[in-house]
Amino acid sequence: MMLYPPLSDLVHKIGSRYLLVNLIARRARELSSDAEDGGLHLDKKPVSTAIDEVYTGKIKPVGNHF
Repeated sequence: MMLYPPLSDLVHKIGSRYLLVNLIARRARELSSDAEDGGLHLDKKPVSTAIDEVYTGKIKPVGNHF
């Protein structure tokens, strides 16, 4: 089974697996909360969207904050 995007590419963009997991989890919670508060239906799972955002460079860690 092949994952897309490859985990190694994501880790390379962020720097560490720990930071990657935290970044994705935080963004996914934010997306889910925003959708719930706005009564919106998400076409993709929040984690998938967060992974795509990391891969495309839309979100990046900055210092201790995202």
